[in-house]
Amino acid sequence: MSARGYYAEPATRDIRGAVLVFPEAPGIGGHVRRRVDALAAAGYAALGADLHGRGRLAEGHDEARRWVEALKADPATLIARMEAALAALVARCGVDDRRVALAGYCFGGWCALELARSGAAAGSVTSFHGSVASARGVDGLIGRSVLVCTGDADPFVPADQLAAFGAAVRGVPVDYQLCVYGGVGHGFTDRDAPTMPGFAYDAAADRRSWRSFLHLLDDQMTAADVRTTQ
Repeated sequence: MSARGYYAEPATRDIRGAVLVFPEAPGIGGHVRRRVDALAAAGYAALGADLHGRGRLAEGHDEARRWVEALKADPATLIARMEAALAALVARCGVDDRRVALAGYCFGGWCALELARSGAAAGSVTSFHGSVASARGVDGLIGRSVLVCTGDADPFVPADQLAAFGAAVRGVPVDYQLCVYGGVGHGFTDRDAPTMPGFAYDAAADRRSWRSFLHLLDDQMTAADVRTTQ
C-alpha cells in the first residue's frame, strides 16, 4: 500500500521524542494535521498515519464506516500498516524506543492501543475518545504508560467497557490514567466534530486532555533523559 502520512518536526530539529498519531475513521483531516503541527511546536517529531492508503479521506460517515470495518476484519493488515507508519517515523527522526509515543483519536485511539497491545516498541500510548475494547487483552501494555481520555456521555465508549478495561489494567503492572469528563460526548477534541447524535466538541475537555497528554509525554522524555545520563 502506498501511504501518504502527514509529518512535522520542530523548526530547530531539536527533537525530544516522536509521536505517531492515528486519525479518526475518515483519515487524515484538518484536526489531526493541527495536532501534528502542535506536537512539532512542542518539540516532538510527529506523523499522522495514513491507514487507508494514498492519503485518502472518506467523503462521509458511511464510507468511513466501510473502510474501518474492512480494516477491523483484517487485523493482520491493519497491524502491518500501523507498524509501517511507526517504522517510517522512527527512520525519519532517529529516536530510540524510549522516546516513541503512540496516540490517536476515535478509531485512531483504538488503533494506538491495539498497536501497543501487539507489542510495538513505544514507551507510552494515549487514546482520545477511542474504544478500549479488544480481544488482545492488556498484557501488551505492561511496562508502558497509558492515558485514556474519554467522556462519560460517549455512546461508543460505554461505562461497562471502561470498567472492564480499568479492572484489566489494575491486575497488571501498567502505569495508567483514565480521565473521564462528565457530560462529554464522542469527538470532544475536534472543533469540527460531525453533527451526529453522541458527537460534540467540548472546549474544556479538549484543553484538559491535551494538557494531560503533554504532561505524559514530558514525563516519558524526562525519564528517557535520566536513563541516558546514567
